Amino acid sequence: MKNVKLSKLWDSLHSSYWFIPTLMAVGSMILALAMLTLDRTGNTPNWGWIYTGGSDGARALLSSVAGSMVSVVATAFSITIVALTLASSNFGPRLLRNFMQDTGNQIVLGTFIATFIYSLLVLRTIHSEGEEYNEFVPQLSVTVGTALAIASIGVLIYFIHHASTIIQASHVITQVSADLDKAIDRLFPEKIGEDKANHPRQVGEIPANFDLEASPIKATGDGYLQAIDDEELMKIARQYNLLVRVKNRPGKFIVKGSDLAMVLPGERVNQNLNQQINDAFILGKERTEYQDVQFPIDQLVEIALRAISPGINDPFTAIRCIDRLSAGLSRLAQRDFPSPYRYDDEHNLRVIALGVTFEKLVDSAFNQIRQYSKPDVAVTIRLLEAIACIATYTRNSKQREALRRHAEMILNSSRKQISQEEDQKDVEERYHRVIQALEQD
Repeated sequence: MKNVKLSKLWDSLHSSYWFIPTLMAVGSMILALAMLTLDRTGNTPNWGWIYTGGSDGARALLSSVAGSMVSVVATAFSITIVALTLASSNFGPRLLRNFMQDTGNQIVLGTFIATFIYSLLVLRTIHSEGEEYNEFVPQLSVTVGTALAIASIGVLIYFIHHASTIIQASHVITQVSADLDKAIDRLFPEKIGEDKANHPRQVGEIPANFDLEASPIKATGDGYLQAIDDEELMKIARQYNLLVRVKNRPGKFIVKGSDLAMVLPGERVNQNLNQQINDAFILGKERTEYQDVQFPIDQLVEIALRAISPGINDPFTAIRCIDRLSAGLSRLAQRDFPSPYRYDDEHNLRVIALGVTFEKLVDSAFNQIRQYSKPDVAVTIRLLEAIACIATYTRNSKQREALRRHAEMILNSSRKQISQEEDQKDVEERYHRVIQALEQD
């Protein structure tokens, strides 16, 4: 469970706006302590660029740096809020998590905060002649503070450019597409315990009385199923000599008291076992792509639907999303989808997982776009072109049949919605290309 929980913890920290700035703030405290220690040793290098002014000048310099950093942080925070508002309205609130994960914004905010804290810590150590303490001007520390202020200016310039870039549709679509590619590489093929995909007895090993004698494992909380700790679930099944059938897959919403899994023998289910299995199911407030490859597909679909809505009417953005969906589904068509039957080292069937299929992912990618883009000829044509592209990567008849079904639905919808004869001919031409691609060996 350590790997899954650590990954979930890192994902939560990476999605927060406070983690990296907090680390950088702590780093600034350590840097201030180190620089002041060097200054107190009296071994400050006699370099020309080291600050050599008096205590009043040092105070004025660091005070200006600290004050300006507060103003810049307020400005940066305001720009970030505007960017998040635009992202929420244009691309959907579910994409806010992608913006929260942006490391560049977190580093920018952390740089300003770190410079502010460093300046305050050094400022409090400066003493003038005649005060309670002897005069002390930390020349090296003041020099480093000046360098941090100059670096902050560079970071501010970067932030202005970055903030205007991350809200562009092309950038958002590319980022979501990259998340989809990473999810595909991580999940296909996937394993729970030892996956004997070619085990000759698979279905026959499921007892005929499983549904009658198995007992349910009830969920102890609400939320989206973000991940299943496969190793821990296999460990529990082996420890108690169980056969566990998982009833939900990552991405589904779990209601407290609903069935997470069915366990055979049912008489072994008790409060302790129920809690152990619940601990292997990681719930959260929102979906993530960690074990849910459908989530980035749904995000691309959401962007496309908003783009072709009457209020926005931006088919070019929808076409970009379709292109990315075709690339992702083409990659998926070449991957081995894992068997739902999971075996331990002794080849005993222990877990029956509820996985996702290529056909379901194709439905998720194309159904809603097809339904909402019926009058849009350009989007309809690009859907058929995407299906033709995916068809060249398919490896079995089930995949080809799923693509054929969607192509036929798109053609039938276009005949009802598109009135221009020339436009209808273009659509039919793309449909025939799909059929040709599907019939190729």
